[in-house]
Parts: sequence; C-alpha cells; structure tokens
Amino acid sequence: MLDRMSLEEQCINSIRFLAADSVEKAKSGHPGMPMGAAAAAFVLWTRRLKFNPADPLWPDRDRFVLSAGHASMLLYPLLHLTGYDLSLDDLKAFRQWGSKTPGHPERQHPPGAEMTTGPLGQGLAAAVGMALAEAHLAARFNRPGHAIVDHRTYVFASDGDLMEGVSAEACALAGHLGLRKLTVLYDDNKISLAGTTSLCFTENIDQRFEASGWEVIPVEDGNNTAAVEAALLRAEGSDRPALIRLRTTIGFGAPKKQNSSSAHGSPLGAEELKAAKENLGWPLDPPFFVPEEARRFFRDAGAAGAARQQSWKDTFAAYAEAFPEAAAEFERLMRGELPAGWEKSLPMYGPETKDVATRKTSEAVLQALGAAIPEMIGGSADLNPSTFAWLKGMGDFQKPSDAPACAEGACGGEWGYAGRNIHFGVREHAMAAMAGGMAMHGGLLPFTGTFFVFADYMRPSIRLAALMGLRVIYIFSHDSIGVGEDGPTHQPVEHLMSLRAIPNLTVIRPADANETAEAWRIAIENAKGPTALILTRQNLPVADRAVCGPAAGVRRGGYIFWESEAGSPEAILIGTGSELQIALAAAKMLAAEGIRMRVVSLPSWELFDSQPQAYQDEVLPPAVTTRVSVEAGVRLGWEHYVGLNGGIVGLDRFGASAPYQVLYEKFGITAEAAAAEVRRLLGRAKP
Repeated sequence: MLDRMSLEEQCINSIRFLAADSVEKAKSGHPGMPMGAAAAAFVLWTRRLKFNPADPLWPDRDRFVLSAGHASMLLYPLLHLTGYDLSLDDLKAFRQWGSKTPGHPERQHPPGAEMTTGPLGQGLAAAVGMALAEAHLAARFNRPGHAIVDHRTYVFASDGDLMEGVSAEACALAGHLGLRKLTVLYDDNKISLAGTTSLCFTENIDQRFEASGWEVIPVEDGNNTAAVEAALLRAEGSDRPALIRLRTTIGFGAPKKQNSSSAHGSPLGAEELKAAKENLGWPLDPPFFVPEEARRFFRDAGAAGAARQQSWKDTFAAYAEAFPEAAAEFERLMRGELPAGWEKSLPMYGPETKDVATRKTSEAVLQALGAAIPEMIGGSADLNPSTFAWLKGMGDFQKPSDAPACAEGACGGEWGYAGRNIHFGVREHAMAAMAGGMAMHGGLLPFTGTFFVFADYMRPSIRLAALMGLRVIYIFSHDSIGVGEDGPTHQPVEHLMSLRAIPNLTVIRPADANETAEAWRIAIENAKGPTALILTRQNLPVADRAVCGPAAGVRRGGYIFWESEAGSPEAILIGTGSELQIALAAAKMLAAEGIRMRVVSLPSWELFDSQPQAYQDEVLPPAVTTRVSVEAGVRLGWEHYVGLNGGIVGLDRFGASAPYQVLYEKFGITAEAAAAEVRRLLGRAKP
C-alpha cells in the first residue's frame, strides 16, 4: 500500500501514527489533535520554519510554541523526525518517569520545546511576548543591510486556547502593537474534551481577531497542504499578526472516533488504532513505523537548518565588522550576562533620608538600573502613576507609525519598537504571560508592575515562569492593609503566603529604602527563576544602619536587625516590610522592661531557608523558643519560624476601608499587641 502513497502522505502519516502508537503504549495522552493537525504541522516544519536541530537555541531561529500542550505528541514526532536529540525509544517512553517526552511539553525538555505548555492560553499569550521581544531587538540592533534579528513566532493553538481569557488579552495587545511576525495556526476542529464546541463556544473567531487588528486567513481543509502553505506565505507578507484558521478533523483516519470527543484525551484503543492504520493504508506492524524515504525527507529538512544558521552567522560576521560594539552587546544579551559594573548604579540611603514608601524607592532604583542595564524592559497594567514601574525617558513600545503622546513620566527617548516602556493596559494576566515570553526569547530582562492584590490575575503565568526558571521581575505595590481607604477589595491579606507557596519563586518584602535597593540587586542577579518585589503604598522610615544590622543581610533572606544587648536574647520578634518598624517599637518597649530582645528582619523566606543551617541558627537560635512574628497578612505559615506555640501578630480576615493607621490599630497589628504576645509567652506581667 505504501508504494501507492505519495512521499508527502507518508510523512504526514508518520507523524499521525508515531503519535497514536506512543499514546497507545503509554495508555494515556491525546491522539486526536496530532492526527488532525499533522498535515499543517508537516508543511510548517518542512517548508517554512527556520530551525536547526543541531543547535536548538541559536538566536535567530523561528520560535514554535505548541500552546495546545496536551497535543505534545504532535511536537515530539516532529522533533524526532527532523533530527533533534530525541530518539524513537524516547517516543516509546512517552509519559514515563525520567523520559524526555513528558505528558505536556517542558521547556527544552526535550531540546526544541520552546516552552512549558499545558494550561491553555498560556503558550499563545507568551508567544506574543516572544514576538514583542523580536520586534524590540530588531529595532535596537538591525542596521540597513544588516538584519541580524529577523525571525518569526509560530503558535499551534486549539479551541481551548482561544476560550481562555488570557489569550484574548494578549492577542488584543498584539493587534494593537502590529506584531506582524506572529502567526497563529488555529486548529479549528470543533471538538473539546466535553463534546462539541457548540456547547459553549460559538462566537465568530474571524471577526474577533479582525476587530483586534489581525489578518485572518481561513483554510477550509487542514489536510490541503498547498492551501496551508499559501496561508503561511500570506501571513509572512502581512503587516499584521496573522491567524490561520485551519478546519481539521480531530482523530483523522480513525473510523469510529474521528470528529468525536472520544479522540481528544484518550488512547484510540488497539482495535480502533488498527482500523485507523488500515483506513489510511499504513502497515499494522511494527508499531512506531516510519518509511525510510519519509525519514530521509524529514532529516534533510532538519539538516537544511544548518545552512540557514550558517548564512545567519555570515550575516552576523559582516555586522560585527561594521558595528563591533553593537555586535558585542548583542552577544552579551544572548548569553544572558549582565553588563560589567551594573551594581555600582544601586543607590544607598542614609538615616537622614525622609520617610519614603518602598514603591517610591523602587522607582528610583529602577531608573538607575534601567540606565545601567539596557536589556531591562517592561511596564504596568495601566498603573504607572501608582506602581512607578516605568523607565523614564526611555520611550514607549508602540507600533512605529502609532507613537501617541506618552504617559506622564514615561516619555522621551526613541519611539516605536525601540521603546522600553510597555503599556499592557488593564491586562494583568497577559502582562505576566508576555513577560515570560520575553524572558524565554532571550536578550531581555522583563519587569511588570501592578497592585499586589492583582497577583491573583497573574498567578498561572507566575507559576509557569517559576516552573521554567525564567528571569522575570514582578513589581507589586500596595502590599497590605496599608492601602487604607480603597478597602478590602484592594488590600492583599492572603497573597504573601500564596506566592511563598510557589516553588522557585523568590518573594522579597523589603522594610525600608536600603532593603529595597538590596531586593532589586537580588532580583537582577537571580538567574534561576522569577522574583516578586512586595512594596508599600505608605511611607516608611529609613533605618539608621549604624544602629541596625546592614541591609546587605537581605541577600541572605533574613538577618539580625536590632538587639537590645549582646548575648543570647530571651525573645525574638520577626518582621517583614512595614511591620518591621512595629516589631522594633515593641522590642524597645520590652527592652525597657528588662527583657533581652532581638528583632529579625525576614524579607525573603526562600532566601533565608536556602542558607546554611549554621547561619539560620545564628539568626534564630533554636534555644530561643519565645518568638513572635508581625506581618499584616494571614497568620497561616508563620509557624515555620515561631513554632506551633509561638506568637503570630496578623489577621485572618479581610480588611476594611479607613485610613491605614486606623486599620492597624483596629486589627491589633501594633507594637503593644506584639509586646503583649512576648510577655504572654514568657509569663511576664506588664509592669
């Protein structure tokens, strides 16, 4: 039967049945989309996509994001067949412990997987960030006749991706910004896990994307490879981002299950798989069969990428000769190295500094860092005047022909795609996802800004950034009941504990201006994962470091901030952020009563817990069991440091609308309350 099948059909069916065989062997997975979208994926990967399996991370490769991560068995056969470091045995180990083929793609695991996907909508939204990064770096580095940044971002998306709100947020912004090198192939198979999409998803997708400023290109038969290629060529020539709507058949070829939700998330079953192979003229045995001619074709397509990369290297060599400083800077960015001496830009604050909110100090530090670290780029969710998450005088990132009057405080510099201030609009989720995409692209150090209470909108993207180990900096201001009059809807009480629960996310809540500068140092240097900076709305005093411990202790997550006298303390008060001053006032009150006191600043649990045990014991001696924490948030979790019998000054309810000083008093987060807890634990009466 194979002798009557064209080479193109052999290649497409190789993808289909490597996917179906792998899912069948694993007894779990999603065969439907890989079988239905195989033809379109074949065209993209063998005719348009720019990649080199021998160097999966070369800077000017096209980015391919499988946003529908459940269809991982569409990606894995393509990686294997085109020559990435992924063997046939790896496909056979799909979804098994220690394999290179996890159930959903994980960033560079296997090599060639650009990002970790699975939560729907995340890949598409992150891809907008990748396309933004390409546009920014091209505007910054390309010169006439020297295009060293010139690649595209491709996304395979499902119905579910387009249902998720984050994709609508990100795609609306992509259209506004005119990110023309972004192409989404939408697998319009009309089937979801629960049944047909007619149950819940009947909007006109073409009109939605057209209204958002996209080029929409329908392909009514996703198996028509000529039509798919024509659509890709049209997308490449567009001056807008493009959505190619592919009408496909889920589980194509499986006689009983195709075009049915039963093909979505379960193996076909031995009998149906056999019937599918017979239906499409495919050998029943052996499983995981690939015709040699098809294998050679795929490998040739992969090998062609080496020539394309060499051509880019030649282009870059000519660029480096003409523009040596720019070339050296580009290479530094792609290596992820920070510029020499950047840390010298960090300001220091003396005790003569007036009381200042840590969000305001953060703004000053950000301006200094932005001047020293040109790869920093970011913005806020329409909250620049409140979060101060901007780079003054460094331009707004806008479509080059649409550079409007800039927001107050963020204007100046170059316009267009070279601008470094991104106006995300009221789109916190997309903002976080796009920042992750920028970090994945490489060459940029993204930051975001919003009120801390809206971290809830960003959490799925923050979690993915932590999972992938991305260098993203989240600036969260208005960090507690200190928000005051805006009331409980804007007062984050459970959010600190929520973020502290995310593995590989470093959360830092600085207590004054110098701790804020140190927090920024940590965030910039943190190449292992994202960092969240938790900042106050209200002003705080700047500690006198001649009396208190050095702010450099923030780098270790916690340190001895103040002691009433040398030697072993009787009790320890632990504070973070604005409540450190409450702990200090309580300690001084108790010291006046003759109790030996220590105050510990603990701005980052993650950093402190990563220190050697000897250092942790030095700061929090195990023998000193009288410990009280003070933080304007939920009490849950502080048992980790104060013990089950320790004291916890916090609140386990939502806030209220009133001046913040009133709220601290009414909710009992005061020096008097903290001192009373210490006395209670020591069995001392108030004198």
